[in-house]
Amino acid sequence: MSAEHKAALAEGRAQGRAIRDYLEALDAHRPKPGRKRTPDSIKKRLAKIGDELTTADAMKRLHLTQEQMDLEAELAAGDGGTDLSELESGFVAVVKAYSDRKGISYAAWRAQGVPASVLKAAGISRAAG
Repeated sequence: MSAEHKAALAEGRAQGRAIRDYLEALDAHRPKPGRKRTPDSIKKRLAKIGDELTTADAMKRLHLTQEQMDLEAELAAGDGGTDLSELESGFVAVVKAYSDRKGISYAAWRAQGVPASVLKAAGISRAAG
């Protein structure tokens, strides 16, 4: 295998990694349906669970305990905190070449949740195949 071929493979892997990381981050930060929970609403529910645990039967106590653990984890995680800007920059740097090489259209990226502004910054337009 030539050095040029090895370099092309390495570039393809790097592009794929940047694109995968960005798409996974988009999925993880996609808004969930329903009203967004606030730290205050989580704390109120945790207090109510504490009260309910004292009188709950064994099965109800099991479910309340799990809900309590989930809410505490959500509260500890905060607002997600992940900054997409670095992943987005990496995505923008490689997505045009990747799209051209793999034949991926603007519509396919949009269907995956990639914002139009990100595609524009990358030089991918609706007219492009």
